[in-house]
Amino acid sequence: MNEDQYIKERVDDQIEWYGSKSATNKALHLWTKGLIITFSALIPFISGFLKSGPEYLDYVIGVLGMLVAILTGISELMKFQEKWSKYRTTAETLKHEKFLYSTQSGHYKDQERHFNLFVGRIENLISTENSDWSKIINQEE
Repeated sequence: MNEDQYIKERVDDQIEWYGSKSATNKALHLWTKGLIITFSALIPFISGFLKSGPEYLDYVIGVLGMLVAILTGISELMKFQEKWSKYRTTAETLKHEKFLYSTQSGHYKDQERHFNLFVGRIENLISTENSDWSKIINQEE
């Protein structure tokens, strides 16, 4: 595999994948937290109408409480915030490494085998992230 192929098929692909997963987990985290806050705020508000309001408000409050518990559990189980942070960090680290390599800066400056060093560093980053992800997932179980 030559240099251009590696950058396109491995590095750019991984940057895109981590960036996409980061965005997805960010959205899921913000949605679940936003719904938890909204539903939690509605419970005491609706409770104020229990004496004068319709009877079904008891059920509405019960459903909102149940949704808060479910969303909190899902958020903790799926670890959206942790994955968002980890994926974003990995994507940005890969971008940083690519820019250093492209400009022959940092640890690539004055190196004869800069492509080999680049591949080694990229593969190490990906491997480390995979190990960290495995640890996060295994904590769920």
